[in-house]
Amino acid sequence: MRRSLALAGLGFDRGAGVLLARELRRAQPGDELEITGSARELGLHLAAWARAGGHALVEGRGGWALRFGPSTQARRRGAQRAGAPEPSSVAEHARPCWGLAARGALVEAGGQALGFRLDRAEEIWFSSAAELYRAAAAAQWDPSADIPWDAPLEHPDEVEDALVCVLTFLIENETAALLVPARFATQVHPHFREVVQLLALQAAEEARHIEVFSRRAALRRGELGLSTVGGQASLRTLVEEPDFARAALLLSVLGEGTFLNLLAFLREHAPDAASAEIMRRVAIDEARHVAFAMAHLGEHARADATLRARLAAAITQRHEALRASAGLNEEVFDALVLLAAGSFDPEAIAQGHARVQELLGQMDAGRRLRLRKLGFDEREAAELSGLHTRNFM
Repeated sequence: MRRSLALAGLGFDRGAGVLLARELRRAQPGDELEITGSARELGLHLAAWARAGGHALVEGRGGWALRFGPSTQARRRGAQRAGAPEPSSVAEHARPCWGLAARGALVEAGGQALGFRLDRAEEIWFSSAAELYRAAAAAQWDPSADIPWDAPLEHPDEVEDALVCVLTFLIENETAALLVPARFATQVHPHFREVVQLLALQAAEEARHIEVFSRRAALRRGELGLSTVGGQASLRTLVEEPDFARAALLLSVLGEGTFLNLLAFLREHAPDAASAEIMRRVAIDEARHVAFAMAHLGEHARADATLRARLAAAITQRHEALRASAGLNEEVFDALVLLAAGSFDPEAIAQGHARVQELLGQMDAGRRLRLRKLGFDEREAAELSGLHTRNFM
C-alpha cells in the first residue's frame, strides 16, 4: 500500500516523529510512504529514523520514499491482552507476564514477569467489588473538619481515664486491622484492581481511625493505657494469617463485625460529643469492611463447597492457639462498665455491668447471624461464634 505524508515545515525537533509513528502503526511490512517536507535537516533525521527501524529510505527530487521493513509490527507481534479488551472484563487467571499493565491493555512481548501470589479470580474476585469501591471512595471523611474537637469535656476524671483505656485498646486493634489489608494488597494481581483498591482504602480508613482515637485520647491525658500480652497474642494471629479468605473471616466477619457492636455501645455511652461522633463515623467505615468480606466470602462459598470447612478450621485453630492467653484486658472490661455507669455509684456500676453483659450477647448474636449468611447452620454458627477470641477482634 502506498500513502503520502506532507510534513510541510515540521521537523523532528518539533514533532515530526509523532506523525511518522502514526504511519508506522498503520503500516504493514513492504508498504510505501511518500514524504515531503521543507524543515532543515529533515533528510538527515529521516535517514537516522529509517535505519533505527530497519526501513528503506530513498531520496528523490520532491521528497523521500520510505519502504517499511519487516520490523514494522514487531512491537505488537506476540503481544497479548491483559484480559479481554473490555476493561470491565476479568480473567480467570491473571498472567505474570501482564505485570502492572492496565486490565485490557495490549502487553508487549518480552517483558520481565512480575508475579503476584493472588492471581486467580476464584480466590480473590467477586462481582460487587467495583460497586463497593465506589461507595467507599464516596464516603471518606476528614478527621480535622468532621469531628467536634472543641466540644466541652465536662465528665469526671475517672470516666476520662476509662475512655483513654478503651481508646488504647482500640488503637492497638485498629493497627492490626490496618496491617492485614495492607499486606494482602501487595499480593493481589493488579488485574483485579477493584479488590486492590478496596484493600488500600480499607488500610487508609484504619489509619484514619488510629488518628482520631489517638487525638481524642490526648485531649485530656498525656499517656495511653496498658497493652497486654494476651491482646498482642490475639492480634498476632490475625497479622500472620497467610490465607486471604481465612483472614477476611477472622478480621472482618468476626473481628470487625464484633467491633460494630462495641462502637455502637461506645457511641451510646460516650461522655462527650467528640467521642460520640468518632464512634459513629468509625462504625460506618467498619460496616463497609464487614460488607466487603461478606460479599467476597459469600460469593466464593457458593462456588466452592470446601470453603466453609476451611473457614471453620481457621476459627478452631485460632481458638486453640489462644487457649492459654488471658483474653480481653480486664482493665478494658472494667472501663466499659464505668463508661456505661457514668460514675462509681454502686447502683450505677451494677447497671453498667449489666449493659456490658448485654453487649457481649449482642456481639455473639451478630457473629452467629453473619456466619449463617455464609452458609453455616444454626448449630455450627453458635459453636464457631463461641470460639471467637475473647479479645473481640
